[in-house]
Amino acid sequence: MSDDPRPSSRRLYGRAKGHALSARQQQLVDAMLPGLSWADDGDVDPGALLPGFASHVLEIGFGAAEHLTGQAARSPDTGFIGIEPFLNGVAKALTAIEEHKLANVRVKRADARGEIERMPDACFDRVYLLFPDPWPKKRHAFRRFVQTDTAHELARILKPGGRLRVATDVRVYADWALPLLLDVPELGWTAKGADDWRIPPADHITTRYQSKHLGDIDPVFMDFERAAA
Repeated sequence: MSDDPRPSSRRLYGRAKGHALSARQQQLVDAMLPGLSWADDGDVDPGALLPGFASHVLEIGFGAAEHLTGQAARSPDTGFIGIEPFLNGVAKALTAIEEHKLANVRVKRADARGEIERMPDACFDRVYLLFPDPWPKKRHAFRRFVQTDTAHELARILKPGGRLRVATDVRVYADWALPLLLDVPELGWTAKGADDWRIPPADHITTRYQSKHLGDIDPVFMDFERAAA
Protein backbone atom coordinates (compact mmCIF):
# COMPACT_ATOMS: atom_id res chain seq x y z
CA MET A 1 0.00 0.00 0.00
CA SER A 2 1.27 3.46 -0.81
CA ASP A 3 2.31 5.62 2.11
CA ASP A 4 0.56 8.65 0.56
CA PRO A 5 -3.27 8.64 0.76
CA ARG A 6 -3.68 11.96 -1.06
CA PRO A 7 -5.93 12.10 -4.10
CA SER A 8 -4.19 13.79 -7.01
CA SER A 9 -6.41 16.89 -6.88
CA ARG A 10 -5.66 17.70 -3.23
CA ARG A 11 -2.69 18.27 -1.02
CA LEU A 12 -2.88 16.80 2.45
CA TYR A 13 -0.82 18.71 5.00
CA GLY A 14 0.76 17.01 7.97
CA ARG A 15 2.21 13.55 8.50
CA ALA A 16 0.79 10.55 6.71
CA LYS A 17 2.89 8.03 8.63
CA GLY A 18 4.80 7.90 11.91
CA HIS A 19 6.94 5.19 13.45
CA ALA A 20 7.18 1.79 11.79
CA LEU A 21 4.18 -0.47 12.34
CA SER A 22 4.55 -3.61 14.39
CA ALA A 23 4.45 -6.87 12.47
CA ARG A 24 0.89 -7.46 13.72
CA GLN A 25 -0.26 -3.98 12.72
CA GLN A 26 1.22 -4.38 9.25
CA GLN A 27 -0.54 -7.72 8.90
CA LEU A 28 -3.87 -6.11 9.76
CA VAL A 29 -3.29 -3.27 7.29
CA ASP A 30 -2.45 -5.75 4.54
CA ALA A 31 -5.11 -8.36 5.24
CA MET A 32 -7.95 -6.62 7.08
CA LEU A 33 -8.06 -3.04 5.81
CA PRO A 34 -9.09 -3.84 2.20
CA GLY A 35 -12.22 -5.60 3.43
CA LEU A 36 -13.21 -2.70 5.69
CA SER A 37 -12.48 0.08 3.20
CA TRP A 38 -13.98 1.16 -0.15
CA ALA A 39 -12.94 2.17 -3.64
CA ASP A 40 -11.13 5.39 -4.46
CA ASP A 41 -13.71 6.38 -7.07
CA GLY A 42 -17.47 6.32 -7.41
CA ASP A 43 -20.13 7.06 -4.82
CA VAL A 44 -19.57 6.40 -1.13
CA ASP A 45 -22.89 5.30 0.37
CA PRO A 46 -22.84 4.52 4.11
CA GLY A 47 -26.02 2.47 3.72
CA ALA A 48 -24.32 0.25 1.17
CA LEU A 49 -21.10 -0.04 3.17
CA LEU A 50 -22.98 -0.95 6.34
CA PRO A 51 -26.37 -2.35 5.31
CA GLY A 52 -28.94 -3.33 7.87
CA PHE A 53 -28.15 -0.55 10.34
CA ALA A 54 -30.87 1.94 11.23
CA SER A 55 -28.42 4.82 11.67
CA HIS A 56 -24.94 5.75 10.50
CA VAL A 57 -22.18 7.84 12.08
CA LEU A 58 -19.06 9.40 10.56
CA GLU A 59 -15.89 10.31 12.42
CA ILE A 60 -13.43 12.51 10.54
CA GLY A 61 -9.79 12.18 11.54
CA PHE A 62 -10.24 9.55 14.24
CA GLY A 63 -6.61 9.61 15.42
CA ALA A 64 -5.89 6.57 17.57
CA ALA A 65 -9.53 5.45 17.10
CA GLU A 66 -10.38 5.32 20.80
CA HIS A 67 -13.50 7.42 20.32
CA LEU A 68 -14.55 5.73 17.08
CA THR A 69 -14.25 2.17 18.35
CA GLY A 70 -15.53 3.07 21.80
CA GLN A 71 -18.71 4.55 20.35
CA ALA A 72 -19.08 1.55 18.03
CA ALA A 73 -18.79 -0.85 20.97
CA ARG A 74 -21.46 1.12 22.84
CA SER A 75 -23.86 1.11 19.90
CA PRO A 76 -23.67 -2.20 18.01
CA ASP A 77 -26.93 -1.38 16.20
CA THR A 78 -25.36 1.71 14.57
CA GLY A 79 -22.97 1.70 11.62
CA PHE A 80 -19.76 3.70 12.07
CA ILE A 81 -17.48 5.01 9.33
CA GLY A 82 -14.07 6.46 10.12
CA ILE A 83 -11.71 8.31 7.79
CA GLU A 84 -8.11 9.01 8.81
CA PRO A 85 -5.04 9.82 6.68
CA PHE A 86 -2.47 8.80 9.31
CA LEU A 87 -1.42 5.18 8.77
CA ASN A 88 -0.60 4.52 12.41
CA GLY A 89 -4.06 5.64 13.49
CA VAL A 90 -5.68 3.35 10.94
CA ALA A 91 -3.57 0.46 12.25
CA LYS A 92 -4.76 1.18 15.79
CA ALA A 93 -8.36 1.22 14.60
CA LEU A 94 -7.92 -2.18 12.98
CA THR A 95 -6.38 -3.55 16.16
CA ALA A 96 -9.37 -2.42 18.25
CA ILE A 97 -11.89 -3.63 15.66
CA GLU A 98 -10.33 -7.09 15.72
CA GLU A 99 -9.87 -7.18 19.50
CA HIS A 100 -13.48 -6.19 20.24
CA LYS A 101 -14.94 -8.05 17.25
CA LEU A 102 -16.69 -4.93 15.97
CA ALA A 103 -18.86 -5.77 12.98
CA ASN A 104 -20.31 -2.25 12.67
CA VAL A 105 -17.22 -0.26 11.65
CA ARG A 106 -15.70 0.59 8.27
CA VAL A 107 -12.50 2.62 7.97
CA LYS A 108 -10.48 4.20 5.21
CA ARG A 109 -7.07 5.81 5.08
CA ALA A 110 -7.81 8.94 3.11
CA ASP A 111 -8.38 12.67 3.11
CA ALA A 112 -11.95 13.02 4.38
CA ARG A 113 -12.62 16.06 2.21
CA GLY A 114 -12.56 14.06 -0.99
CA GLU A 115 -14.53 11.19 0.51
CA ILE A 116 -17.32 13.45 1.79
CA GLU A 117 -17.77 14.98 -1.64
CA ARG A 118 -18.65 11.50 -2.95
CA MET A 119 -21.28 10.86 -0.28
CA PRO A 120 -25.03 11.31 -0.86
CA ASP A 121 -27.14 13.97 0.79
CA ALA A 122 -28.58 13.28 4.24
CA CYS A 123 -26.75 10.00 4.82
CA PHE A 124 -25.52 10.39 8.43
CA ASP A 125 -27.31 10.72 11.75
CA ARG A 126 -24.18 12.07 13.42
CA VAL A 127 -20.80 13.43 12.38
CA TYR A 128 -17.80 13.89 14.67
CA LEU A 129 -14.79 16.15 14.07
CA LEU A 130 -12.85 15.91 17.30
CA PHE A 131 -9.64 17.80 18.01
CA PRO A 132 -8.56 18.31 14.40
CA ASP A 133 -5.12 19.65 13.62
CA PRO A 134 -5.52 23.35 14.55
CA TRP A 135 -2.81 24.76 12.28
CA PRO A 136 -2.59 27.67 14.73
CA LYS A 137 -0.45 30.01 12.63
CA LYS A 138 -2.46 32.54 10.63
CA ARG A 139 -0.63 31.74 7.41
CA HIS A 140 -1.72 28.10 7.75
CA ALA A 141 -5.42 28.84 8.29
CA PHE A 142 -6.31 27.50 4.84
CA ARG A 143 -5.12 24.06 5.98
CA ARG A 144 -7.76 23.74 8.71
CA PHE A 145 -10.47 21.21 8.00
CA VAL A 146 -13.34 23.58 8.74
CA GLN A 147 -13.60 25.97 5.82
CA THR A 148 -16.61 27.54 4.10
CA ASP A 149 -16.94 24.67 1.66
CA THR A 150 -16.42 21.86 4.16
CA ALA A 151 -18.88 23.44 6.61
CA HIS A 152 -21.57 23.29 3.93
CA GLU A 153 -20.57 19.75 3.01
CA LEU A 154 -20.91 18.64 6.63
CA ALA A 155 -24.43 20.05 6.71
CA ARG A 156 -25.28 18.39 3.40
CA ILE A 157 -24.42 14.85 4.52
CA LEU A 158 -26.42 15.14 7.76
CA LYS A 159 -29.97 13.89 7.89
CA PRO A 160 -32.60 16.41 9.04
CA GLY A 161 -32.29 16.40 12.81
CA GLY A 162 -28.79 14.91 12.58
CA ARG A 163 -26.01 16.20 14.81
CA LEU A 164 -22.51 17.52 14.14
CA ARG A 165 -19.98 17.77 16.95
CA VAL A 166 -16.76 19.75 16.57
CA ALA A 167 -14.39 19.73 19.55
CA THR A 168 -11.11 21.57 20.05
CA ASP A 169 -8.79 22.70 22.83
CA VAL A 170 -7.16 25.45 20.76
CA ARG A 171 -8.67 28.92 21.00
CA VAL A 172 -7.75 30.03 17.50
CA TYR A 173 -9.50 26.98 16.03
CA ALA A 174 -12.65 27.51 18.09
CA ASP A 175 -12.72 31.19 17.08
CA TRP A 176 -12.21 30.17 13.45
CA ALA A 177 -14.64 27.25 13.19
CA LEU A 178 -17.61 28.58 15.14
CA PRO A 179 -18.51 31.54 12.87
CA LEU A 180 -18.04 29.42 9.74
CA LEU A 181 -20.45 26.81 11.08
CA LEU A 182 -22.90 29.42 12.34
CA ASP A 183 -22.96 30.85 8.83
CA VAL A 184 -24.43 27.64 7.40
CA PRO A 185 -28.21 28.18 7.29
CA GLU A 186 -29.02 24.48 7.69
CA LEU A 187 -27.03 24.16 10.93
CA GLY A 188 -28.30 25.35 14.28
CA TRP A 189 -26.02 25.59 17.31
CA THR A 190 -27.64 23.66 20.14
CA ALA A 191 -25.93 25.49 23.03
CA LYS A 192 -28.20 27.40 25.39
CA GLY A 193 -25.53 28.37 27.90
CA ALA A 194 -21.79 28.20 28.53
CA ASP A 195 -21.95 24.78 30.20
CA ASP A 196 -23.27 23.34 26.94
CA TRP A 197 -19.88 23.83 25.31
CA ARG A 198 -17.60 23.79 28.36
CA ILE A 199 -18.78 20.50 29.88
CA PRO A 200 -18.16 17.35 27.82
CA PRO A 201 -21.44 15.90 26.56
CA ALA A 202 -22.72 12.85 28.40
CA ASP A 203 -21.99 10.57 25.45
CA HIS A 204 -18.43 11.82 24.90
CA ILE A 205 -15.49 9.41 25.22
CA THR A 206 -12.32 11.09 26.45
CA THR A 207 -9.24 9.89 24.60
CA ARG A 208 -5.64 9.75 25.70
CA TYR A 209 -4.84 12.55 23.25
CA GLN A 210 -7.43 14.81 24.84
CA SER A 211 -6.12 13.93 28.30
CA LYS A 212 -2.68 15.28 27.39
CA HIS A 213 -4.08 18.87 27.43
CA LEU A 214 -1.89 19.98 24.54
CA GLY A 215 -4.08 22.96 23.65
CA ASP A 216 -4.23 26.41 25.18
CA ILE A 217 -7.84 26.23 26.50
CA ASP A 218 -10.07 23.66 28.12
CA PRO A 219 -11.86 21.60 25.46
CA VAL A 220 -14.94 23.15 23.90
CA PHE A 221 -17.67 21.03 22.33
CA MET A 222 -19.69 22.68 19.60
CA ASP A 223 -22.81 20.68 18.76
CA PHE A 224 -24.98 21.59 15.78
CA GLU A 225 -28.26 20.16 14.54
CA ARG A 226 -29.29 19.92 10.91
CA ALA A 227 -32.57 21.73 10.33
CA ALA A 228 -35.60 19.65 9.38
CA ALA A 229 -36.40 19.53 5.68
